[in-house]
Amino acid sequence: MVTAPSHNHWIVYLTLLLAFMLSAFPLPAVMQWGWPEWVPLVCIYWVMALPHRFNLGLAFIIGLLLDLLQYNFLGMNALAMVITIFFAALLYRRMRMYRLWQQSFVIGFLLCVNQFISYWGQSLGGNTTDIWMVFIPALTSALVWPWIFVVLRGLRRAFRVA
Repeated sequence: MVTAPSHNHWIVYLTLLLAFMLSAFPLPAVMQWGWPEWVPLVCIYWVMALPHRFNLGLAFIIGLLLDLLQYNFLGMNALAMVITIFFAALLYRRMRMYRLWQQSFVIGFLLCVNQFISYWGQSLGGNTTDIWMVFIPALTSALVWPWIFVVLRGLRRAFRVA
């Protein structure tokens, strides 16, 4: 007997809410530089898993919410998120074929682009830091990607999100 997939889309929003909570988690200044980019990671997973449901408009809204959460210039994270999700949507078929460690390299590159766009926007506003420190979250995000992928895939399969 084959059962039709459930449409539990609330799981997508719940995981995004959890990613926002992890992004807003207060950390000591030393640890903030290495904290993974949780929201883009979750967005990239859902683009890979549900490309027909997760689109650029939703990525723009999530980016605006991330701007409000992080007190950035309005639209900087939105622009970075849209560009990152655009490239993830272009590459999702290939990325599904890759092993997890290969996906981590692609995720690291996508998040380097995301971080560079955010850094560029902050430097236009006069907030500059050392550029190499900006890419450390992309590296830690690439290292965390296999666990994020396994957990979110398990949730997607358990709740039959389609």
